[in-house]
Amino acid sequence: MKRTFMPAVKTEEELKALQLEGLRWTLSHAYKGSSFYRKKLDDAGIRPEDIRSLDDLSSLPFTTAEDLTEGYPYPLLSVPMEEVVRIHASSGTTGKRKVLCYTEKDVEDWTHFFARCYEMAELTTRDRVQIAVGYGVWTAGISFQMGCEAFGAMAIPAGPGNLDMQCQFLVDFQSTVMCCTASMGLLMAEEVGRRGIGDKISLKKMIFGSERSSDAMRRRIKEALHLDHLFDIPGMTELYGPGTGLDCVHHTGIHYWADYYILEILDPETLKPVPEGETGEMVVTTLRKEAAPLIRYRTRDLTRLLPGRCPCGSVMPRHDRLLGRSDDMIIFRAVNVYPGQVDHILSGMEGIGSEYQIHLERRSDGKDYMILKVERDQGVEKGRDRELARTIASEVKNQVMVSAEVEVLDYGSLPRSERKSKRVFDRRMEA
Repeated sequence: MKRTFMPAVKTEEELKALQLEGLRWTLSHAYKGSSFYRKKLDDAGIRPEDIRSLDDLSSLPFTTAEDLTEGYPYPLLSVPMEEVVRIHASSGTTGKRKVLCYTEKDVEDWTHFFARCYEMAELTTRDRVQIAVGYGVWTAGISFQMGCEAFGAMAIPAGPGNLDMQCQFLVDFQSTVMCCTASMGLLMAEEVGRRGIGDKISLKKMIFGSERSSDAMRRRIKEALHLDHLFDIPGMTELYGPGTGLDCVHHTGIHYWADYYILEILDPETLKPVPEGETGEMVVTTLRKEAAPLIRYRTRDLTRLLPGRCPCGSVMPRHDRLLGRSDDMIIFRAVNVYPGQVDHILSGMEGIGSEYQIHLERRSDGKDYMILKVERDQGVEKGRDRELARTIASEVKNQVMVSAEVEVLDYGSLPRSERKSKRVFDRRMEA
């Protein structure tokens, strides 16, 4: 009999009952095991037994990234240290990393719902999964591998970068699935084309994590590699790591594992719920996490809940792809600008490639200027640059309400990366 990793709950009512049970367990567990959470709840005048319905979630205090930093090196720890079997840390490059502890059960749970991602993507045990994400103290590589092995497919732990090796593995091992960042996916698509090995590989699916990918980038990768599917896999160190959801083959939104955590979408300014379908900040509360549970953790990631059921029939609810971060917002000439807004505009335009950069500078007249650098698409004549620049500038003005100088560059002139691509360069304070 084929093993399934999908949840046992079949209805929304069963799911809500499971969530309430998990919420009450988390409150009790954190209150007993963590002096940090005990003080936070005491200060809010809340006892674990006060939680009688899911509506009571809104009365709980928030947890933030600052709480993790202040609690370094073992923030939010809610079990005795001898029960901790592993730590992971965020991939941040400034200040102290966010470090999270895991019990044996935490690792087992994480492995289980990551294997569910592969099942949701309709892999089989005949698939060969090339894992081209980072290994080490961060959560990426090891989680992709644990989930793959639990699911029963072949794991090829390639790690990031090293295009020669990646291409050799695609050919020699006949990998059918590749797990990587979207930037790495674009890099591989272009490299496979450059080497002329497209007819020698068997790649059918890519699973993207770690960064937002534009529709234009996804189309280019899918067409260049002749893929059947591209999947988005969210995840952050605080919430186990990658694997906390996946879009199914219908690609109508990311199914998130609501049997493991509750997701709220709140206005980042008022911290009140936004209507279903509107964009807000993801706030998560874990339901089973032992070592470092999260209670209303502000992720700063922006997305929206999607109403109704997916055509696949899964009871697991859906959120949209990540649209950016609330702390990525740019204030430009008194206008709030999110890079995702520019990304959305460019994705819908014909004649330009998927790569872009936003440069902000302050000139000698004391005014701020936005320079938007975009690539001309392959096969598009250079003589169209002026027309493309005018169209892009007009759309940015109409939709984002700011003026931008647009530079159209040759295809391939902006840097590629196997990790997250840097999009915004703000040099205004250097003037």
